[in-house]
Amino acid sequence: MVTEEYGMSNQTTYSLAQYVRAHRRRIVLGIALVCGSVLISVFTPFITRFAIDDLVDGGVRWSAVLLYACAYLVAALCSASFALWMRKVLLSLGHQIEYEIRRDVFDHLTRLDYYFYSRERTGDLMTKMTSDLNSVREFVGQGILQGARTSIGFVLAFGVMFAINVRMALVMLFLLPSTSLLFFLLLRIIRKRYEETQEQFSVISNYSQESFAGIRTIRGYGIEDRQNAYFAKLNEHYIDLKMALSRVERPLWPAMSMLFSLGVALILWIGGRQVVAGELSVGEFVQFTQYLFILQWPMLALGWTINLLQRGLTSWKRIQSILNAEPLIRDESDVSTKPEIVRGDIMFDNVHLELGGIRALDGINLTVRQGETLAITGPTGSGKTVLAWLVARLIEPTGGRVLIGGRDVRTIPLEALRRYVGIAPQEAFLFSDTLANNIAFGLEETDLEKVFTAAEVAELKPDVETFPDRYETLLGERGVTLSGGQRQRTAISRAIARNPEILILDDVFSAIDTQTEANIQARLRPVMSERTTLLISHRVSGLRHADRIIVLQNGRITQEGTHRELVEQPGYYRELDEVQRLQARLETST
Repeated sequence: MVTEEYGMSNQTTYSLAQYVRAHRRRIVLGIALVCGSVLISVFTPFITRFAIDDLVDGGVRWSAVLLYACAYLVAALCSASFALWMRKVLLSLGHQIEYEIRRDVFDHLTRLDYYFYSRERTGDLMTKMTSDLNSVREFVGQGILQGARTSIGFVLAFGVMFAINVRMALVMLFLLPSTSLLFFLLLRIIRKRYEETQEQFSVISNYSQESFAGIRTIRGYGIEDRQNAYFAKLNEHYIDLKMALSRVERPLWPAMSMLFSLGVALILWIGGRQVVAGELSVGEFVQFTQYLFILQWPMLALGWTINLLQRGLTSWKRIQSILNAEPLIRDESDVSTKPEIVRGDIMFDNVHLELGGIRALDGINLTVRQGETLAITGPTGSGKTVLAWLVARLIEPTGGRVLIGGRDVRTIPLEALRRYVGIAPQEAFLFSDTLANNIAFGLEETDLEKVFTAAEVAELKPDVETFPDRYETLLGERGVTLSGGQRQRTAISRAIARNPEILILDDVFSAIDTQTEANIQARLRPVMSERTTLLISHRVSGLRHADRIIVLQNGRITQEGTHRELVEQPGYYRELDEVQRLQARLETST
């Protein structure tokens, strides 16, 4: 029974740490390479120090100068090699983890249900799968690289600096609390503004997706200028938010540079006086200043790294909202995992259904015998489609039970249940693929014999013969290259091709002319006679051949019987029959 709001999982919690821990060997290797690179960088100034002091003393030979130069060159080559490999190891790690998260997010999205997608915007999901995932990749790759490089560099460089001269090292160390205070003041503002920016980017993505999907309607109403104006307004707001974020982020680099320059000026003043006073050698002074430049990038990168941290964590929380979401419709722990065939009578036992606070079904008691064709009709919004959805557990009843073969559908594994149900919806969704692959979508692999047979039953074959590449014709997005009737017949073919035990045809003749409908109905009857069929339609011509017909009004069954029985009773069905007979006579006379 579904009575709770769609929420987060209380069973599985995805964390970024678990993705990182899976690559701990690579991380250890990467950090070892960082240590090697930093150690060589810290060692190199010693070569400069000894060379300068020997040159100042005047007791060095040309061979010694050559030795110092070669040592410096070897150290530089080793440092470059370590730097190259540490980047390759750690930055590729970011891409690997990005791939793993994207794979898991997509896999999880395919398992979420109607309740999730009724609340989430497509544009927001796409932003999380692209922009947010890129931020997480940068956080992992560059974050580990620069974080390790900065922390190790600070420790080693300051250790040597204190060994050289305590006073000058304390001056540089004094700048760190100022840096920390600056970060503390800006971090919360950066996180808040970044969240606002990402949310607005999601709004733009969603608006774009809806506009492209509904471009025919936009052009049909001639409102392109209005849509463009609103799109420009959304982008202007996005620019304002990005600029507000930039006004907080951009001062980090100049501020760090200013603090570093201040430190250099103080070192020149203090160290220069000590050199003049003979308290510090020229070589030691040059070595100390080299460590300043070694620390320059870590100090500048500290702001950038912390900015990556804020962006990455904020984006990860947005991605985590997908990964930690659990479908309300799922297999319970006690459901059998053994393969089974789903067949038998379908029973609706006092079924109630509320969607968004609206009662869609109210006390439905109905039995559909195995092999029977049940036709369902009624006014728009009467609950016809959701009644059929309950059979495949696309939604759950808020009260009562749905049983197949005497078993509550909630005790049947979802994979087994849906393997034996074929659904042809009114609004057929076709993929940007070949026609053959669209028809065979529900099969394990494309079986052309089944494709041809299903297309012939759905009266699609004559149309296919006119296509340039027959069944290998590539369809546009959502099947835009096909007419409405051709899309519906493709949906019928797809449902039939998988040879289901239960066939659901949801108003699939609404875009098909009456003659083609009659031909399809004639071909469908032998197919429907071999399985249980739920046929939803507003056309009496499609309902009259069913074994039984029910009329739904306001979520309740108001009439039930055969076509002959219902046309003799006053009520919705007889009125529908009379109206459609009159329309047929008028069309014939004209």
